Amino acid sequence: MTFSTRAGFFSCSPYGAPVLFVRKKNKDLRLCIDYRKLNTQKNADPLPRIDDLLERLGGVMYFSKLDLKSGYHEIEIQPQDRYKTAFKMRYGHFEWVVMPFGLTNAPTTFQAAMTTEFRDLLYRSVLIYLDDILVYSRTLDEHLVHLRVVLDRLRAAKYKANRDKCEFAKQELEYLGHYVTPKGIRPLADKIQAIVVWPEPSCTTDVHSFMGLAGYCERFAESYSKVAAPLSRLQSPKVPFEFDNAARGAFNTLKAAMQDAPALRIYDPTLPTQVTTDAFGYGVGAVLEQCHTDGWHPVEYFSQKVPPINTLDDARKKELLAFVTVLKRWRHFLLGRRRFRWNTDNNPLTFYRTQDTVTSTIGRWMYYIDQFDFELCHIPGPANRAADALSRRPDLCALVTTTFELDDDLQQHFVNGYKSDPTYSTLYADLSSDHPPAGDYRISDGFLLLHTRGKDLLVVPQDRILRTRLLGEFHDARLSAHLGVNRTLGRLRQRFHWPDVLHDVTRYIESCAVCHRNKGRSTGPYGELKPMPIPRATHQTAQMMLRTLIRPDQKDWVDRLPDIEFAYNTLVHSAICITPF
Repeated sequence: MTFSTRAGFFSCSPYGAPVLFVRKKNKDLRLCIDYRKLNTQKNADPLPRIDDLLERLGGVMYFSKLDLKSGYHEIEIQPQDRYKTAFKMRYGHFEWVVMPFGLTNAPTTFQAAMTTEFRDLLYRSVLIYLDDILVYSRTLDEHLVHLRVVLDRLRAAKYKANRDKCEFAKQELEYLGHYVTPKGIRPLADKIQAIVVWPEPSCTTDVHSFMGLAGYCERFAESYSKVAAPLSRLQSPKVPFEFDNAARGAFNTLKAAMQDAPALRIYDPTLPTQVTTDAFGYGVGAVLEQCHTDGWHPVEYFSQKVPPINTLDDARKKELLAFVTVLKRWRHFLLGRRRFRWNTDNNPLTFYRTQDTVTSTIGRWMYYIDQFDFELCHIPGPANRAADALSRRPDLCALVTTTFELDDDLQQHFVNGYKSDPTYSTLYADLSSDHPPAGDYRISDGFLLLHTRGKDLLVVPQDRILRTRLLGEFHDARLSAHLGVNRTLGRLRQRFHWPDVLHDVTRYIESCAVCHRNKGRSTGPYGELKPMPIPRATHQTAQMMLRTLIRPDQKDWVDRLPDIEFAYNTLVHSAICITPF
């Protein structure tokens, strides 16, 4: 306090926020001020991603790390805003003259100041994350030059470095929670040790904490999600907490896997590269690898959920989606580089390139893929272990049955409906027991599924509110376009097992005011049989569908055309009884 006052860091003020002191690693005291009531307006400037910074270190041999001392205090606060930073303690009331720690916008403000100071050196020889500065070079002579330039720049800007925390001309050092070497990066030993000594969870909160810590090292462990599957299930508040043998085994196996996790190599654009993908169920997985002198080594593991609209499509489309997803993920690595290899256990490109016509979605994907230079290599499924495991993450397999989201409120309607439905109440109770009977029915995340004709259908119970909402989504929504009974029925039967669905759909559509107002009769008048009249104009069907969606002033019909096209192209054709797309 005495030092800060004499240095002119703060002055007196009638306003005040509470204060406390915490110990630093070196046993010094850190002044902490509770600015929660002040931290209400946040700056939109983002901090750099740690992964993006680490990816810049490929081929680097020498590192120097500089830690700035009281760097925030080199930025002065505008006089008219200083009263907002006031704090109170037994020695009096004070306000900051310079920027303190604890303000919500202090990190982004300081990051912007450092970026401005080193803009011409960033990502060439300098990386900056707040007050941590990393100087990197490929040779020692080059490194000394880079280090001198950075130190001169700091001296001119009057920034001071903390000598005790600085490291110079190292080939291995700790940076941003990782251990950085010329051969790659790996998690810090203390983080791995924290995982190893973590006590056995006793509640859902403990599981969340452990998975959060382990998830920080997920990119370093192959088949992480497969090992962690029993623990991932326990994170759901809808699942009763029971730390059984499967969860205990996963807990111990995950600890061992983290101890043996290999170091990830830093991407080098001069080395041969391959991408291995796999898609299964509701997830896609991939591994990015590069070939070094001692063989292929992983650069990054990746997995992600499949968008809802693609969850029920064929395997070839999913495999193509997996490739498009990883191309977007690693675009900064793969776009514009020399040819890389794509390993897959399917061959969707050959199939789609031989088709006379493809959907607009496939066409967009193919157009995006054509920007990249690669060769396709087919590998058998059993040989595709890493990507296959990543794509089968159980937490990516949350049930999605249509293009709208099954939220918690809707899920509760399903569960309550099963329990009160005379047809399914007994079956649902039996399947929820510890020893569910074998059969075509199963429960996933509280939903009752029926496996028939090679796919899972979501069972719809007798719940009026639930059925009305589903009918609204499949008839009234923008991508449904108020289709008729047969076409709405065809869409529902692709996704749901719904007793009395024909009766419900017919009654709902007959009561639809929009359809009555905008649609004409689809049959001739009752009486003598008459042929269907010859259309008086083209696109009568499209015009009728447009009238159900556009505003009364009819000025938004252009915006609605894509919705009409989607609805028309995906309806069930009356002649072939399937959708053409």
